[in-house]
This record gives sequence, C-alpha cells and structure tokens, in this order.
Amino acid sequence: MNLFDVYPLFDITPVRAQGAYVWDDKGKRYLDLYGGHAVISIGHSHPHYVKRLARQLYDIGFYSNSVQVPLQQELAEKLGQLSGYHDYSLFLCNSGAEANENALKLASFHTGRKKLIAFKGAFHGRTSAAVAVTDNASIQAPINKTDNIIFLPFNDIKAFQDAIKQHGAEVAAVIVEGIQGVGGVQVADAGFLKALEHGCNQSGALLILDEVQSGYGRSGNFFAHQHAAIKPHLITVAKGMGNGFPVAGVLISPEVEAKHGLLGTTFGGNYLACVAALAVLEVMEEENLMQNAHQMGQWLMDELKKLPGVKEVRGQGLMIGIELDKPCAGIRKQLLEEYQIFTGSSSDKNTLRLLPPLCISGREVQTFLEAFEGILYHTEVQSN
Repeated sequence: MNLFDVYPLFDITPVRAQGAYVWDDKGKRYLDLYGGHAVISIGHSHPHYVKRLARQLYDIGFYSNSVQVPLQQELAEKLGQLSGYHDYSLFLCNSGAEANENALKLASFHTGRKKLIAFKGAFHGRTSAAVAVTDNASIQAPINKTDNIIFLPFNDIKAFQDAIKQHGAEVAAVIVEGIQGVGGVQVADAGFLKALEHGCNQSGALLILDEVQSGYGRSGNFFAHQHAAIKPHLITVAKGMGNGFPVAGVLISPEVEAKHGLLGTTFGGNYLACVAALAVLEVMEEENLMQNAHQMGQWLMDELKKLPGVKEVRGQGLMIGIELDKPCAGIRKQLLEEYQIFTGSSSDKNTLRLLPPLCISGREVQTFLEAFEGILYHTEVQSN
C-alpha cells in the first residue's frame, strides 16, 4: 500500500528537535521559522512539556467522556485565566477544522438559522461546514457547496453592513479569522472587527472568531482579536494549543446555550491532550512567551521593511507575512537548501509566511535576517 501524500514533500526527514531547531536523519540542523503550520508554540521538545506527558502516560492516557476527567476542568480554568475569558465554557475536540465545524453547528442550533457570512481569502478547515465557509473552490467538493454561504471582501465594513442589513434575520453566524494565515497574513482591522461585533449583536447572529492559527499568544496578545477589544460569542483554538499534540477547542460565551448532546467527541479532551495543553499554558506564563512574541515580532517586522524587494510586511507578533515584488518560491527553496531555514508559503505566491515558535531568540531572528538579506541583495544585483 502506498501512502497518500498530503503535500508535495521536501527531501528532508526530521528525527529530532529542540527549541526552534530541527535535525534531519543526516545530522543537519534547520532553524524552524514555520513551526509546522504554527503548531509549535513553546518550542520543540520543551523539557516541562515532555515530563508532563511522560508522567501522565504512566497513570492513564485515555478514557471516554462519559466519566469525570478533572484535567479538563483544570485546563478550562487555566485557559480562562490566561486568555481573560474565565466566564466562557470550553468544548474540547481534536483539530481546528473540528473546532470550527462545531462552532458553526452550535451557532445554527442556537439561532435556528441557516445562513453564514464568511470572507474572501479565508481558510477554516477541511471538514464539511468548515470547507463550505472557506474561500477556496479547489477544496470544495460538491457535497460542500451550498447557497447558505455569503462571501464578502475581507476588511470591507460597508460590504458587511449591507449584507447584514439585507440578510441579518437569516444569518446564524459570521466567521472570521483574527489574522488570515493562508490568505497571505492579512490582519483584521480593529474597526472591521468592531463592525462585525456590532452587526452580530444587532441582528442576533453569533460572531465566531477563528483563532486556530492566530491565537495562543502568537499575535502578542492571547488572541489576535483582543487587539480590537471585542468579545466574540464563540472562539475556536487549535494548532499552538498542544504544541504538536492534537487538541483543539471552542470557547463558548455564557449567552450561548450548549446543552448535552449538541456537541460530542470521542478523543477530545483525553488525558494526554489536556496535559499537553496545560503544559503549553504553564510554559507560556512562566517564560513570558506572549511578551517575547510581541518584542521579537516587532523587531523582525521593522527590520524586514528595510530590505530590497520587500513590498509590504504584514502581521502581528510572530505571525508575519512578507510580500515580495516577485514570487517567493525560489527564495523559500534557497532559504531551506542553502541556509537550512524553514519558512512557509501562502495562497499569495509572492508572500512568504513566518510562524516561528514563540520562544525564538534574538540570535535566531538575526540569523534569519542575515540570510534573507543576503539572498535579496544577491537577487537584486542579478536582476540589474
């Protein structure tokens, strides 16, 4: 049997990792500025994380959600404390797509409505409803296509106000990313998010903030939408939540009723997932990783703006998009093969994405800047 390749594969086989570095089976070291799609939040193989998971394995790794799992409540309380959403409830699941799927379902249950507003350039996952609100025809199978989705331009307040005025009584939810990742690291304007909050409150629709990639301290705040000082009805989290262990969740505001039977999961909130998520929060707090993300990200963006060939630098904290004046595939390949630096791409072929671990140091940022600057200057000289 052959393995189905999810992506085109690099000719690299990682076998070990520590902090912001990965080693392959030939002993070559790589600086990881992509974090496996923003998953590695506290750094690879953090000692506290490893100890917590290993210790839990000796006790119990799994039982169903038909019994009490105190770790789930401990996680909910810690997450509420660090995020500021202590009065919300937490539904635990396994992936970002699953979190968005359940948030959309919960909004439809709560309102009794069918229509959804989503935004162009968005990516919300690959399950049925999550795909339906993702602006990407290439991943929408016939079963995912529905007339119930209204796609609007991102950051366009007037387009949203017009749509909510026309369809508001039918709209169950508005779903938006705090920062569009796949869409090229497009930051949601504070005014835009405030308009969404107001429109949802006026129409009775629920506001869903997809913080799967932009959450967990990556933006310098716990959630990217907190830069706009709004409070959504539902918030979805995953990726950095478990630092590599599959865990995700939906934060549910007190005004949204979540009765038994509306949502369910087999593996969600298992003992190992909860311990992994708790370890992440403990390290984030102990090592001030949100502050580090803000400081390192600001420095990195400031320096990138000075480089030749850089049209625009977008992002917050350590979620950064570098738009070049040419396609970035060759530069990304050069960074990987010549300098052993992992970076990411986006749907915009000219935009390079950086999603490093939140523990990245100034020395590691400098390593990237020197390599990137050298490539860009050499490219500029060649083109002239």
